[in-house]
Amino acid sequence: MKSANRWHLSCSAMVLILGPLLAGEARADSPFQELTPQSEQALERGLQWLAKNQEADGNWSSNDMGLVSIGALAFLSAGHTPGKGQYGENVSKALDYVLRNAKPSGLLNIAGGHDMYNHGLSCFVLGQAYGMTSDARVGPVLDRALKLIVKTQCRDGGWDYTAMPQQNGHDLSLAVMQAKALRSAVDSGLEVPPEVIELAIRSVRQHYTPQGCAYNAPEEEQKKYPGRFCYSVGGGNATPAMAAAGVVCMQEFAQYDDWRIEKNMQVLEDEIRQKCNDKNTQVPFDAYTLYYIGQAMYQAGGARWKHNYPLLRDSLVASQAKSGGVDTYGSWQSGGQVGGKPGQLYQTAVSCFILAMPNRFLPILQEGKIESLRKQLQKGKG
Repeated sequence: MKSANRWHLSCSAMVLILGPLLAGEARADSPFQELTPQSEQALERGLQWLAKNQEADGNWSSNDMGLVSIGALAFLSAGHTPGKGQYGENVSKALDYVLRNAKPSGLLNIAGGHDMYNHGLSCFVLGQAYGMTSDARVGPVLDRALKLIVKTQCRDGGWDYTAMPQQNGHDLSLAVMQAKALRSAVDSGLEVPPEVIELAIRSVRQHYTPQGCAYNAPEEEQKKYPGRFCYSVGGGNATPAMAAAGVVCMQEFAQYDDWRIEKNMQVLEDEIRQKCNDKNTQVPFDAYTLYYIGQAMYQAGGARWKHNYPLLRDSLVASQAKSGGVDTYGSWQSGGQVGGKPGQLYQTAVSCFILAMPNRFLPILQEGKIESLRKQLQKGKG
């Protein structure tokens, strides 16, 4: 890997120049407005809640590194960078918390049990922050964190929750976290060993399960049947979150034409149309699912983005708390397994991230089909 001080970045200028242009271009060419006055107001209310409820140390009533990182991501996705603008101090405090608690090994986690899950999420967010600011403090920490991802890859191409290589990876949720982190690194100019990506792609494909034949049947046979990505190899836990996570992996690993993407996108469209409607005033998806579904739709682009994003966006606007005190107003109540104030943070931060996506401030959203990773893979085969 290249050392952090040799990375050559132009992402900060791209954020300032291309972000607004791309957002405007999408609005001009599309039959819908990606941003509406209502969604922009909801985003601002959400950011206000995050700012008012952040604690002095930079966290939100939790030492979970992944949750603190997702809080930072909400501000970054809305174009706020450390030390600058209305929420500059909030971004700085959250990122400082992550940097301050990074371990010498490169691990980005405090509480045990979810090491590589929180590590991948935090590494992704640091990569986005570095791409937007070229902050010299972030570079060395990010470099060590990325090297740890490479070092801990399991022999089958996946990852385990513990930060050490095993024979087999644990599940698809770990793979997608590392996929986001690795893609973020490539977007920032870091070279990732092609063999790491190739092995990870093979592992993700093994998590696809057709409905009508064996999961390990020849591809031509699998293509004949509907199917979806699952939490476990062989079909365990076939949730919408995992269908979306598999799509995100394929896209982040530059496998844009993989036939499995189309199979899963139909699953996700059906979920959005079922959950995001005028009759449902509750949050449409828990934060975990929402995080992946929003990104999968954005990556798919085209008609799918145009038809489904307004449903997702308007459902988030409708389900936001618009009354109550400082502890409630502007937030989204947790719909998943994380409860209390941390769950409220998780749901609110992810909702803000989804509402801010059309701004395209994050480097990873700058181009729909960036070719940098594809070129690295081709170079590795040469």
